Amino acid sequence: MADNSSPDSRDEKIRDEKTTARSQPEMADPTGRRQSVALNIVENPLRVSALAPLRFSPEKTAADARIFAETHEMAEHADLFARAALVAREPNQFDGMAELDDGERAALAYERDHKWHGSKMLWYSIGLCAIGAATQGWDQTGSNGANLSFPSEFGLADAEGTVNPGRDEWIVGVINAIIFLTAGLIGAFIVDPLNYYFGRRGEIFITACILTATPIGSGFAQSWQGLFAARFVMGIGIGAKNATVPIYSAEMAPARIRGALVMFWQLWVVAGIFLGFCANVIVKDTGDISWRLQLGSAFIPSFVLGVGIFFCPESPRWLMKHGKYAKGFRSMVRLRDHPIIAARDFYYSYVIYVEELNLARGAGYFARLWDCFAVPRIRRSNYGASTVMIAQQMCGINSKSPLISSSIFRNVGYTAEQALYASLGYGAVQVVFTIPTLFLIDTKGRRTLTLATFPFMAIFLLAAGLSLLKDTGSRGEQIGPVVLFVYLFTIAYSLGEGPVAFQYSAEVFPTIQREQGMAWAVCINNTFAGILSLTFPRMESVMTPTGAFGFYAGLNLIAWFMIFCFVRETKQLTLEELDQVFSVPTSKFIGHETKVWLPYFIKRHILRKNIAKPPQIIEKDDKVKELVDE
Repeated sequence: MADNSSPDSRDEKIRDEKTTARSQPEMADPTGRRQSVALNIVENPLRVSALAPLRFSPEKTAADARIFAETHEMAEHADLFARAALVAREPNQFDGMAELDDGERAALAYERDHKWHGSKMLWYSIGLCAIGAATQGWDQTGSNGANLSFPSEFGLADAEGTVNPGRDEWIVGVINAIIFLTAGLIGAFIVDPLNYYFGRRGEIFITACILTATPIGSGFAQSWQGLFAARFVMGIGIGAKNATVPIYSAEMAPARIRGALVMFWQLWVVAGIFLGFCANVIVKDTGDISWRLQLGSAFIPSFVLGVGIFFCPESPRWLMKHGKYAKGFRSMVRLRDHPIIAARDFYYSYVIYVEELNLARGAGYFARLWDCFAVPRIRRSNYGASTVMIAQQMCGINSKSPLISSSIFRNVGYTAEQALYASLGYGAVQVVFTIPTLFLIDTKGRRTLTLATFPFMAIFLLAAGLSLLKDTGSRGEQIGPVVLFVYLFTIAYSLGEGPVAFQYSAEVFPTIQREQGMAWAVCINNTFAGILSLTFPRMESVMTPTGAFGFYAGLNLIAWFMIFCFVRETKQLTLEELDQVFSVPTSKFIGHETKVWLPYFIKRHILRKNIAKPPQIIEKDDKVKELVDE
């Protein structure tokens, strides 16, 4: 009988059959321990496993790796790739491989035993890109301080700095919001052509030049229209940089610490916020030019990024994608501490990249963008990335963060100078409490951190809003609770959603659609950030500050539900292995989480019952094999 189903439904059926074939390995366990360790296993495509269909023998794996090297201008490394392929096939059993020499075994053992070990070039490249993230935070805080004075300079506010209601209120809002709107609607979507023609490094250099020139231009603006134009262009640079730097970092980082390394992005965003607040305080007494210095100083980190990127290697996966395999391997060698590690990671990426090509339905820009919505596996990635990105704005962080936090502190009774110092404390809180997440994101995981922190964020926002109703007692008694709960909200944000959003979005898409997927995620994040920045001042006027805080507290709960349904765990998996994570149908994933995980969580952690942990819906076959062999 002919199969009249659509290509998408046939893809779904094939993937479900593969998932079922490798589901629920049985465990002989007389102690009564659970009989399955995972409902779906993330397989290593090079491995022959008792848990999966026969793929390749060791001899076939080594022979294919030699052919790969010889046919891609790396014949001198053919034996190295053969040995590396065997290591990639059984990454935890290299001690018994006679093909490896003592130096290679020692390098692999050192990597296994020292989680944070990496080459100097890896740390330099990741650190430099993270510094580039400071541009965004610094610019936002420059706007924060400048909001107290530039409206008066351009006749948009009275002598006290209070913005004139009506038209001028909207002009100030648009000036603040335009960098987010152009970042999301323009900058994010020029990423693909910039990456295609100039590579990751070239694109980062171009955006660094834009973000060096536009803050300086903002500082020299002679009218609000000139300031608007400079920030319009700045937003394009920010959007393009935001979509590329996390991808570049993710493609260079080893899977075991990818979350922590890419999370340097968020750490340096908040470091930029703090440094920008410091700059605001330093120049606050310079008179009428203080706002110009506050806006202009944001060029510093982007200048460092533009100069330093010349010394970084190109992304190995970008070079692979463009057929430059020999150059890609040389780049990987610079990013790893030993050639055997570089060859292992490069060849493993290549093997699954070839499988990804089967999902690439078209080579054109719009065809690959459409794949993010049409191909089931990529669509599920898009669900997750879009969810964490929009949740970052639904939580309301930009209504209390760098852009207008000085205005909020001033509105609750602080003087302009006191508001700057309160904002400085806000920035310090973000930096301090983002650091612990470096160690949690690859152990507890992205999904766990966001699910654990959003309820607290909702509680603290609601408490901050209710605290605004107190109008008796000393000024300290009235202001103190508001500031306290805003700071507590910031702590919860810094431990969860803050670091996760860009990290998660950069890693979940396949190599083929990575630029398009990240561009869409950045579009969502920045567009909603712009809408929030534009509307929050007016929302405060119409709904009252208490109503606005309560509104965002409710959105936090909605965001928690969205994360529960659509965000899947990605910790300690290679970028290529994530393909199998998102091959599980959404209905099956949600069903497991609601019928298995949630009841277990309530019984175990709320009712404190001592019950066995149920099987994970997704697990690496390395871990499954260890448990089966016990």
